[in-house]
Amino acid sequence: MAAQARRRLDAELVRRRLARSREQAVELIAAGRVTVGGQRAAKAATQVETSAAIVVAAAPAGAPEYASRGGHKLAGALEAFGAGPDGLRVEGRRCLDAGASTGGFTDVLLRAGARQVVAVDVGYGQLVWELQNDPRVVVVDRTNVRELTLDQIGGEPVELVVGDLSFISLTLVLPALVRCALPDADLALMVKPQFEVGRERLGTGGVVRDPALHAEAVRTIAESAAGLGLGVRGVTASPLPGPSGNVEYFLWLRRGAAPLREQDLARAVAEGPAGTAAGAGKRTAAATESADGGDGGESGDGDRGRDADAAAADEES
Repeated sequence: MAAQARRRLDAELVRRRLARSREQAVELIAAGRVTVGGQRAAKAATQVETSAAIVVAAAPAGAPEYASRGGHKLAGALEAFGAGPDGLRVEGRRCLDAGASTGGFTDVLLRAGARQVVAVDVGYGQLVWELQNDPRVVVVDRTNVRELTLDQIGGEPVELVVGDLSFISLTLVLPALVRCALPDADLALMVKPQFEVGRERLGTGGVVRDPALHAEAVRTIAESAAGLGLGVRGVTASPLPGPSGNVEYFLWLRRGAAPLREQDLARAVAEGPAGTAAGAGKRTAAATESADGGDGGESGDGDRGRDADAAAADEES
């Protein structure tokens, strides 16, 4: 009898369209929602027969499932920044997702009513298939955000920029993002201290544990943005940590806004992920992290799966 073909469990989940991406497959496994032959699966790398009985349990009631774990981060930031007249508006706007990868942020923007999302990534073919085929999504692959031009995104400036980038400081990409945005555009960018404070200041496993360094990283980006004419409308901790436990932050930038207020920064750093509404009460099983996957940004997986926190570098990967 011929041997049964075997494949990694995460890859098999994607092949069967039980998961939208390898990253989401890892999350489902880590959340305990995947069984193989009636037994709960523990590792994404487990080899399974392609004929195996694989079942994915339904998500908890009310828990959204985004294209990647990163979607929960942006959704939390949008909630923190508000939806009223003075909040961060998505509906009807042309948006740019810098470091789109599998599309967690893009997914959130579309669900929030974005008119169009330009999904830019240095990698190729990473966006989940539903988003690649969505007429509202413009895919710009194999493109370094640091060198992005208006022509590369169709010549039309965007009204909202979101970004989840790894292995590069935001100070290096801000000029390109501003170039591609309207003068009154909003920018909601994730600040990752592990890529801002310098390799020599990273702790074990690439984790930045000192709250003072968290504040320094956010302050550095705010100052760089100020040099481009942008002020700070809001700052909040991401509701979910990065791989290895790094705390990350969202900065909401806009031209004409006031400079970063130290009291706002201090509050965001002190409260951390638990201080956000999403972090306190809306973490879902789909957002559970595992050592087999995690965040990326413009690094090759999406949330976008290499361990971006294990090492810092000065350029995009």
